[in-house]
Amino acid sequence: MNKPLRRIAIFCGILILALLVRTNWLQYVEADNLNENDRNRRIQIDRYASERGNIIVDGKPITGSVKTDDTDFVFKRTYVDGPMWAPVTGYASQAFDANQLEKLQDGILSGNSDQLFFDRTMAMFTGDKKKGGNVVTTLNGAAQKAAWKGLGKKKGAVAAIEPKTGKILALASTPSYDPASFAGYAAKDEKAWNALDKDKNKPTLNRALREIYPPGSTFKVLTAAAALEHGAVKNIDEPTDTPEPYILPNTRTPMTNLVTGCENVSLKKALEISCNSVFAKLADDVGREKMLETAEKFGFNDPELFTPVRVSESVYDKEMERSENSLSAIGQFNTATTPLQMAMVTSAIANDGKLMKPYMVDQLESPDLDVIEKTEPEEMSRPISPETAQLVQQMMENVVESGSGKRAQIGGGVKVGGKTGTAQHGANNSKRPYAWFISYAKTGDGSQVAVAVIVEDAGGTARDDISGGGLAAPVAKDVMQAVLDGKE
Repeated sequence: MNKPLRRIAIFCGILILALLVRTNWLQYVEADNLNENDRNRRIQIDRYASERGNIIVDGKPITGSVKTDDTDFVFKRTYVDGPMWAPVTGYASQAFDANQLEKLQDGILSGNSDQLFFDRTMAMFTGDKKKGGNVVTTLNGAAQKAAWKGLGKKKGAVAAIEPKTGKILALASTPSYDPASFAGYAAKDEKAWNALDKDKNKPTLNRALREIYPPGSTFKVLTAAAALEHGAVKNIDEPTDTPEPYILPNTRTPMTNLVTGCENVSLKKALEISCNSVFAKLADDVGREKMLETAEKFGFNDPELFTPVRVSESVYDKEMERSENSLSAIGQFNTATTPLQMAMVTSAIANDGKLMKPYMVDQLESPDLDVIEKTEPEEMSRPISPETAQLVQQMMENVVESGSGKRAQIGGGVKVGGKTGTAQHGANNSKRPYAWFISYAKTGDGSQVAVAVIVEDAGGTARDDISGGGLAAPVAKDVMQAVLDGKE
């Protein structure tokens, strides 16, 4: 072979080798990235080529599939009580992808997961049509309905947890949206999507998991727990040596109380009437580092909390000044939290100091209902000792029996512990305050449910009438009652 031909042959060989390398790179290295690319239309088509599996609550599907006339997207997603369940299910849209459980468990629901390989293989031999598996949730239908009805036209959220296991029992957010309104690929679906995207009330925002708020006085429960755990207080009935007025450390600024009778009051009474001065002083006695340590054990500052839907990080500042630590301890300064986080705080206290990791997927099922994966309860941390937790329980139960949480009372031998909060926000506290209530219900079999409720906007309610006890506590009561009724 002469020299020019040899060079051409070598060059062609290099081209063939490059082609083989590139082909194998795409097929084996980049395969997952290409499959997950939002612009890969084949993924969307395959998602709706067969009946999608369902998301299950109380043994019944809250989703479905309906056949369409489209040659590409053969099936379209449907929802039962879509707006009520949207914070749980998310949406699955032919045009706009999917989110939350619909996205995170897409492999199971579409039938494409490696966990369903055996089912797909058997279907090839039996001639059965491909079908997705099911996602069985931990949600309690009655509790969800109580939360949804209680919030009504108010803007807000509810999170409820089973303290012993971490199972999420309710997850409501208002205003909401109907995921069925844009499940298809038609012009009306695009119109519905665009309307939601422009809505200033953010109906697609999952406020229970993804919005953070100043917790207001509900945070005093955590401050009380920290003070007891770190020895700043040893007896909840003894005077706290709190002056009136209490001057914030390193400042000349007095801590304002909205009630009278806070001077030198006991910790139990301070929580009952919600004395700002007592908890501001206690936070300084505990110190920023110990306050931070306790808050983080309860779940604050954790960017890796998944349910499996990701939860926004709740914040307790790591670098604030002494005076700012005192403000943070009463739920002010830049302390911010999700409703789920406050439900977690309440759950750990109700569970004698043990915080269980919250989760909303109980198990995954194959199309023939075989269990292919089950979630086991997992301990997340132990923020406080059982002794401290029981003391905080006494104080929270006193708030419901004698303080601002009376509207959460259930009766019939059920002990309810709670704490109200009215969180000011905006420049110079100019915006309408948020109304909070956190609580738990305990029977002879232990704590059955822990709840956090926030009313972000109560519509026409006068500013002076906005309170956690008035707006949020009745919602929490109904959610707790629904859970208890289901256990009878």
